[in-house]
Amino acid sequence: MRNPYAPPTHPLLSKTADYALRALLVLARRDLGRPLSAEAIAEATGTPPNYTSKTLYALGRAGLLRSMRGPTGGFLLAKPAYEISIAEIVDVFADPPRTPRCLLGNRPCDSASPCSAHGHWTRVAAAARHPLVTTTLADLLAQDPGSASRPTAIPSAPGFVRAGSGASFR
Repeated sequence: MRNPYAPPTHPLLSKTADYALRALLVLARRDLGRPLSAEAIAEATGTPPNYTSKTLYALGRAGLLRSMRGPTGGFLLAKPAYEISIAEIVDVFADPPRTPRCLLGNRPCDSASPCSAHGHWTRVAAAARHPLVTTTLADLLAQDPGSASRPTAIPSAPGFVRAGSGASFR
């Protein structure tokens, strides 16, 4: 039997979401207005180039990146780093929702037909997602001395909530 108090051994993000997050962090650290090629992003993140390209195009379709064609083309953030939450990135690569099944049985379970565990489990899921929703790319770079493009004071946007006190990403 596994120790119920041992930390989870699975990663917080899927491999694709991890690659996407790393790529967006590379772009967030660069000077604004200068695109970076998919190959350069793959090299900077240590990810497979073909996989990186597919990931970047998916992020573009989701409105998180802009792509520019041509010899000096590449990818740019579609909006400022302080407006891109980790949840937005992860959601691009989330599995499609499954049929909700009851934790206590083999029947459908939702807010219209909840089991006794439904309310508690909904709160647990919301609590697990909260850090992803409230943490932005800018938050992850806030303590990174190599981030030249980061403004000295991250502006506050409507609905923007600073998460934590300086998580860093390496």
